[in-house]
This record gives sequence, structure tokens and C-alpha cells, in this order.
Amino acid sequence: MKKEGVIYRVAGPVVTAVGISPKMYDVVQVGTEKLMGEVIKIVGDHTIIQVYEDTSGVRPGEPVSNTGRPLVAELGPGLLSSVYDGIQRPLPVLKDTMGDFIFRGVSAPGLDREKKWEFNPIVKKGDNVSAGQVIGTVMEGTMEHRIMVPPKISGKVESIKGGSFNVEETIAVINGNDIAMMQKWPVRVPRPVKEKFQPDIPLVTGQRVLDTMFPLAKGGAAAIPGGFGTGKTVTQQQLAKWSDAEIVVYIGCGERGNEMTEVLTEFPHLEDPKSGNPLMNRTVLIANTSNMPVAAREASVYTGMTIAEYYRDMGYNVSLMADSTSRWAEAMREISSRLEEMPGEEGYPAYLAGRLSEFYERACRCKTLGNAEGSISVIGAVSPPGGDLSEPVTQNTLRIVRVFWALDTKLRERRHFPAINWLTSYSLYDKQLRAWYSSNVAEDFPALREWAMQILQKESELQEIVQLVGSDALPDEQKVTLEVSKMIREIFLQQNAYHPVDTFCPMQRQYTVMKLIRKFSDLAYKALAAGTPVTKIANVQAKQRLAMAKYEQNIDDEYKAVDTDLDKEFAGLGV
Repeated sequence: MKKEGVIYRVAGPVVTAVGISPKMYDVVQVGTEKLMGEVIKIVGDHTIIQVYEDTSGVRPGEPVSNTGRPLVAELGPGLLSSVYDGIQRPLPVLKDTMGDFIFRGVSAPGLDREKKWEFNPIVKKGDNVSAGQVIGTVMEGTMEHRIMVPPKISGKVESIKGGSFNVEETIAVINGNDIAMMQKWPVRVPRPVKEKFQPDIPLVTGQRVLDTMFPLAKGGAAAIPGGFGTGKTVTQQQLAKWSDAEIVVYIGCGERGNEMTEVLTEFPHLEDPKSGNPLMNRTVLIANTSNMPVAAREASVYTGMTIAEYYRDMGYNVSLMADSTSRWAEAMREISSRLEEMPGEEGYPAYLAGRLSEFYERACRCKTLGNAEGSISVIGAVSPPGGDLSEPVTQNTLRIVRVFWALDTKLRERRHFPAINWLTSYSLYDKQLRAWYSSNVAEDFPALREWAMQILQKESELQEIVQLVGSDALPDEQKVTLEVSKMIREIFLQQNAYHPVDTFCPMQRQYTVMKLIRKFSDLAYKALAAGTPVTKIANVQAKQRLAMAKYEQNIDDEYKAVDTDLDKEFAGLGV
């Protein structure tokens, strides 16, 4: 295999080289500055490379060398609380060596080679181990990092030792193979699993509109599209903070610099509600802003997914946020146009749907090679231009994912947050999760959810009449329906992410709130049948108390008091 060649042509980040014979997706070093790139097309003796850095000043005739290896992620202790760019260069390390601006051609290992970790073996010499089996542990902050046998190795443990090691030192010899704490894995290749499970356990987020109305299963995939300012980033931060996943991987893919700065400055200050420690202690951040080289953006989602799969293989539940897949698709479009490929819809490459599928299909809940149970739940933000949900990235994403949380500009203007439209959003996991909700929350929880959705649907139909003739022209039963739907919207669906009590709502409490709204509805219709005017029903004091209860410190006691008040007040109305 020829290792050295020269540049033949340069078109932005796409460089054509001659004189090398690489394989697809091999990493190559381009030019005198040894810029890092990846082989994306081979035509005869011409090799087309996408370079992960700015190619200004690079010219034909400069050398190109082939490493013979694909783009790999370094996996081991030290990943958590790290901030990487799209190709796993640690940004704090680069900042320390060269300041705020990254020079071209520089590289730094993804894992610190100097730092020592305390390794505690859990198998002994002479044991037989299989691929993916945990052979020891390292404490990575407050998380237990499980050191596993690499996927293609198994056999007898010839030696193993505990103590303090860096990630490259040999800690064990298995069947003639030296095992270190660090593994390397090609980012475009999914890590193997033994068995994939049905998605029948929900990812509980503490957000009422998501958990009750449009639940996401562990190991599932969700899309959260919306225009500028509708709250994608705040919603994703809420999911990172409160979802019952042990590890969070946040990929800032092509977002504006100030938005990524906000994430980078806020995450270290967010407190993990489970442990009281900073949320960063169980988070990996990948920052690839919109002014960074476009090719690295394309690689960033694969790097993040590979890190997520590594922690899934340890038996952890991982929540992966990709913000935003639209910018990733734009990077593909730019590269595709420079390759002079036949464009598809709106200039996106014809393989857009295939690439999106490859990414989202790596989400799963599974039995790992080491017989543990782990999951990756993927939440992909989509930023459609002008909030147009009919554009190709949104439409192709919706064909793949089974949960759609539609952020609505009109709801944002009405200050309704989370601004998730309950009429256009959906979850296809609903039927598979019913058994879990019935046995873990309440027997009638699925029926209660369906009732709430029907009321909201009726309200939507009635609003058209109200806009034509006004609400006074409606029959009293329909006026009560509007009153109940307003309660569902304002008391249940609205949630304040910045309020210490309302920011998180456990499943049992979500059931209690919905049950109280249903109780009000039933009593209201009985009162109406007994001749009580709608104005009196709407002014029941317990209704106002229920609206304010979600902000009270003694919230559960308050709900019990509301339950009693409803009975008393409606008894006074003749029910």
C-alpha cells in the first residue's frame, strides 16, 4: 500500500490526492501542516479526502500521507466531564497550549496519557472471560467506570494486576493479548451487542407534557424540531438534567458560538439532582460550532454516538442529545456539492435519509456482550429554516424516529413553555408503554391520558366556532369543556423549568394532578346537570388552589387539600 502521495486538487475542505492507495474512510494527513482528513471517495488513482480543518493556503503538489486507520474514538477513563471538538480533540487542552484560537494541524489525544487511575480487578488469573465482560473498575469522579474486555478478544486471563495505571499501561493479559484501560473504536462502526430488547420502559424525564402525553422509551429516538427561540436548548437541558439516564452525551453540532458558550458555561453549574454534584461529572460535551470546519461537524455525531455506545456496554442508560441534526445535514450538503454529486431535494445529497437512519438506528436498549442491560436514547433537535417542518431534514427524520415533539412559535408567543404543540406532536411508543404505566403508576393512567387528549382535541374544534360567533353562543356543556381544557393546558402542560419545585414532576405526581383535573371535570358536569350556572363552576376556589399548588414546597399535602376542597365546594353547589 502506498503511504505517500501529493495533492492534485483543492476545493474548500475537499482535497483530491494522487499517489496513495487507501481504503474508504482511512484517515490521512494533508499538506505540509499535516491537516487531518478522511477518505470519502476513490475514483481510479484519485483519492478524494474531506479535511477536518480549514484548507486556506493549501496548494497542489503538497504531500499527502495515509495512516492506514479509520477515524477512531479513544474510549476509557477520563471521558466524563470532558469537552471535545468533533474529532475528539480535548478543547481545554488545546486552549492551554495555544490560547483561544486553535491552530491548524494540531492534535491532542482524546484521553490524558499522564493521569493515573486506580484499577480494581474483579476477575483473577486463570479465569475464562468473554468479549465485553467487565474485568475491573475505576472510579471516574462519582461514576464507576467498568473496564471491559475489548469486543473481539476472549479466553483465559494469563495475568491481571490492581494498582495505579495510565490508560496505555497493560493491566491484564488475556489469551496472549495485552489489555489496557483504553479501547479504540472506529466511529462509523456500531459497537456489537448480544440482543436488542423491545422499547417497553419509558425514559422518565419529569416533564409532564413529555412523560404523560408523548413518552419516549429507553433505547428510543425522538426528534424535537422548532424555529428560533422556541426552547429546543432549554428542553434538551431539562432532559439532560432530569431524565433517568446515568450518562449524558451532548453534541453541539454546528450551533452558533454564543449558544454553545451558554451550554459550556451553564452545564458545569447545573447541579445533578441525583447526587448533588455538578451535572458535568456524568456528561461528555462535544462542541462543534458553526464557524468550525464543516467536515468535522459531519464526524461529530459519530464520535458522540461511539462514546455513548461505550457507556451503554458497561450497563448504563445513556441519554444522547444532538443539537442540531440540521447543521449536520448542511455539512453533508456542502461536502456533497464540492464532490459534484447529483443533488437531491433542496440540494441535500440523495443519501441524506440513509445517513440519518444510520445515526438514529444506533439507539437501542439491549443485552450487551458482557450480559448487562444498557440503553442509548437519542434526542435529535432539528432547526428547520423559518420553522418549516416540510423541509427534507425534518421529513426524513420523522420517517425514522417514533417520537415527535413539535415546538410551536405561537405557543412561545403566548409564553406557554415547554412550547410543545399537543395537537401535532405524537409518540408511537404509547401502546408498548401502557403495561409499564398501568403497573408502575396507576391502572387507569393510560385511560386518563386518552381522556386528556380527547378534551384538548375537542377544544381545538370548539375554538374555530368561538372565533366565528364568540364563546357566549356555546352551550353550557361546551363552556365547561373549554374550562377543563384550559386547566389541562395551564396547570398540567405548562411547566416552569426555572422554578425549584415545578422543574421536575415525578410520575406519581403527574397522575395526581391529572386525576384532580378529571375529578373537577366530572363534578362540574354533575353541577351543570343540577342547574348550577357555568360562572359559579368556573369560579370554584379549589380550581385556583390547584393551579398554584405546583409551586408550593409542601406540594403533595397541597394536592390532598385540593381534593378535599373540591368535594366540599361542589357539595355546596348541590352535587
